[in-house]
Amino acid sequence: MPLLHFHLVEGRTDTEIKTLLDAAHEAMLEAFNVPRGDRYQLVSEHKPSRMIVEDTGLNIPRTKNVVLLQMFSRPRGEEANALFYRLLVEKLEQACGIASSDVMISVVENEDAHWSFGYGRAQFLTGELGAKKPD
Repeated sequence: MPLLHFHLVEGRTDTEIKTLLDAAHEAMLEAFNVPRGDRYQLVSEHKPSRMIVEDTGLNIPRTKNVVLLQMFSRPRGEEANALFYRLLVEKLEQACGIASSDVMISVVENEDAHWSFGYGRAQFLTGELGAKKPD
């Protein structure tokens, strides 16, 4: 159920984007142990001059392949997030050839009341979806 919003420099093919999204979904499934059908992904493509991702003084090299991921999710815990970060860069490098230095991730945590999957209801609160938070 995390919502993954990828920001990319424009120029990738549909096949390349699908491969990237599939790899990210596999990392999310493994790290967070969510059902396979919990797949919510967005891609925004930007002109190179509209996407600036610097290194925060860490001397991290960036290329035109840079990926900025904003993940919106219920709290997952530090260990699960760290596992996701590691798995994501491994899978993106293996499937897409994206260097780990080109992947930046920001997690925005929210609570059960902040999700509606349709019908104008907060399914975590109504009991339609399990309200138990992940360990």
